[in-house]
Amino acid sequence: VQLQASGGGLVQAGGSLRLSCACSGMIFRIRDMNWYRQAPGKQRELVATITSGGTTTYADSVKGRFTISRDNAKNTVYLQMNSLKPEDTAVYYCNVEWALRPYWGQGTQVTVSS
Repeated sequence: VQLQASGGGLVQAGGSLRLSCACSGMIFRIRDMNWYRQAPGKQRELVATITSGGTTTYADSVKGRFTISRDNAKNTVYLQMNSLKPEDTAVYYCNVEWALRPYWGQGTQVTVSS
């Protein structure tokens, strides 16, 4: 299983970014997909989940600003991030559980300047 994340960068507060995570080596459409993030000196936290059926859940800190989506034809999960805040600065990771173990993308840095 391989997860390849992309789309991070530097953006001003109030701006937007769209993260992508391309997946291979598994049956993408049947798995729930997650986005996590880890800020410097903090624990990794779950940001958003999309189930195989398309149900989405979000951390309270990003509700109303972030949208997770998936394209099963492209084996890709997305995270649209709007109204970004400096506290959203972190390395963002896509994640899936397959064959009873977690797999992680390499992480993509998101930096929001004030």
